Amino acid sequence: MIPVTEAMIAYVGRWGAREHPVLRHCREETAKMPMANMQIAPEQGAFLAFLAKAIGAKRTLEIGTFTGYSALSVALALPPDGRVMALDVSREFTDKARGYWKEAGMESKIELRLGPALESLDRMTAGREAPFDFAFIDADKSNYDAYYEHALKLLRRGGVIALDNMLWSGAVADPSINDPDTSALRALNAKIHGDERVDMALATIADGVMLVWKR
Repeated sequence: MIPVTEAMIAYVGRWGAREHPVLRHCREETAKMPMANMQIAPEQGAFLAFLAKAIGAKRTLEIGTFTGYSALSVALALPPDGRVMALDVSREFTDKARGYWKEAGMESKIELRLGPALESLDRMTAGREAPFDFAFIDADKSNYDAYYEHALKLLRRGGVIALDNMLWSGAVADPSINDPDTSALRALNAKIHGDERVDMALATIADGVMLVWKR
């Protein structure tokens, strides 16, 4: 395994993504915020966009939007008739996201639904929302299992789910760490590993991205 050094992180940040100017604007402004650690890395945004494009996605779901970097990354990769459904509970953060989406000319491709994600997902599942091709989960960790189950129901066969933070800075591999978030992520990794409804791979990108392909 390649050791993760500051130099390596900087190198990947420089050469690992062709970052759109508005994505850079979003990232640099978000870096000044107190909760900047919630922002995904440029190479992770590029990875999500690559996945969406590779599977020919048109309808994508995002659970946890923050200031909009991931939603914009995917929207830029979708065809003209592609759409991102973004779920988030924070008007403060998503107001910033809307600004970046508008700046990039992508606001018409991203629909934001404000409110607790589980409530939005319950309504979508009950209303038999049209199936999604791709889903990205990056929200509160204690509800990841529920988000995963909803996303799996809403996904078409052959669709892909990407779940962020599944290595949790290495905490999931340390049995002495048992706080609620770490325990939830550790349990979900084990669940997905044994889930016969899907194919899976845990990628060591950024803070760990679990990839799921619906059978």
